[in-house]
Amino acid sequence: MYNLQVSGHPSYYAHGVLSHNCHLISRAGDGMYRQFLADCKVINPHVRVIGLTATPFRLDSGMICSPDHFLNSVCYEIGIKELIRDGYLCPLVSKAGINRADFSSVHTRAGEFVSEEVEQLAGDDALVSAACAEIVELTADRRAVLIFATSVAHGRQVVETLRDNHGIECGFVTGQTPAEERDALLARFRGDQPAQRSAVGTLFDTGNGTTGQTPLRFLCNVNVLTTGFDAPRVDCVVMLRPTMSPGLLYQCVGRGFRLHPDKQNCLVLDFGGNIERHGPIDQIKPKEKQLRPGSEPPAKECEKCHALVACGYANCPECGHPFPPPDRESHDAQASDAGVLSGEVTDTEYEVRDVIFRIHRKRDADEDAPRCLRVDYMIGLDHWQSEFICIEHSGYARRKAEAWWRERCLDPCPTTAEDALELADVGLLATPESITVRSISGQKYDRIIKQSLGEIPSFAMTNDEDDPVPF
Repeated sequence: MYNLQVSGHPSYYAHGVLSHNCHLISRAGDGMYRQFLADCKVINPHVRVIGLTATPFRLDSGMICSPDHFLNSVCYEIGIKELIRDGYLCPLVSKAGINRADFSSVHTRAGEFVSEEVEQLAGDDALVSAACAEIVELTADRRAVLIFATSVAHGRQVVETLRDNHGIECGFVTGQTPAEERDALLARFRGDQPAQRSAVGTLFDTGNGTTGQTPLRFLCNVNVLTTGFDAPRVDCVVMLRPTMSPGLLYQCVGRGFRLHPDKQNCLVLDFGGNIERHGPIDQIKPKEKQLRPGSEPPAKECEKCHALVACGYANCPECGHPFPPPDRESHDAQASDAGVLSGEVTDTEYEVRDVIFRIHRKRDADEDAPRCLRVDYMIGLDHWQSEFICIEHSGYARRKAEAWWRERCLDPCPTTAEDALELADVGLLATPESITVRSISGQKYDRIIKQSLGEIPSFAMTNDEDDPVPF
């Protein structure tokens, strides 16, 4: 509580209420917080309420501020990237995983994945083993690794796998963990060294005549260490669970924001597809109310060629581009490569397995609009990356197309897309062996920034002078 001078009444001071983590206060109902605030209003109709939170939204109702709510407007806000820039928060980084587990059968209930179905899938031995192996590999230089599991059974499986396969002690905290045991585990994980002996942890000599508990480097929990848990040493957060809640994702990852002299950044390993589902942490916004399960729109648009096709297609029938898979319901075998903050750049080199050339005209463009040579590179099973060469354009776009062409062909750059396609189809362009694709979190499309090419084909003329044959 605090005293706040009411505007227009210099001699009158009204009580005010500061609410930390105000996103936990429900929009309606007779909960403890709302009852307390209602009683304050009875005592003093002029009471002012100020809410503090890093996540001013709720999964079930969107933004918590609204004209009919006691928190009716945002009076001050600052972004994560600004706080990192100014030295108030620790930077977040992520590392790439290669292989992804594919799950598509779990349903949602009350806006979240059905826990029983998630637990059944998350308990797959091979999946847990692969995920734990990557966690160990990517956290070799990390001091405090906080893991969020899907359920108690899943968490125990993670703890046992780390112990049995890698010889790593991992603490485990759930809502049923006895208070004394929980406090001892959290003290070890935070780096505290209480003098008293506990049933949890081995005592060791600190060098100053006292004893303390051995530090705990890994700590797994289930729905406990989210909002309000403060351990500045945390330099790796592992989301080994999926969530439909952007607020929960933010709060879990936020455990790594605290500053500590022993860390330069916090590594985020997302095995649940959460960053891809909700976007970079600094751009998370509440989504509109979702359609009822099973009421998907009758068509979807291909992000590459913009064709409208039936929802049942896994790949666009026009260009072959794969549509994003349904939200994954269990965790992946390896961490996502999605950037945890917007603007994070990830460059990945791929072997090119096949190349398809075609003519491309911008959707809804006039018939006489300039066209491009579209190049689709197959870089994985049903994984394609496209680029567009502006053959018929002018200015900078044309100069860029000419430079692209010179790197691949002895012939001058054609002036029409048809001519370019014809030369490409008869094999007069150097074969791409690999491409490097740049992904920037928060941006819709990836782009090719580098290519490794084979030799430029030479060619001879057959009897038909318009039919060059490479040799």
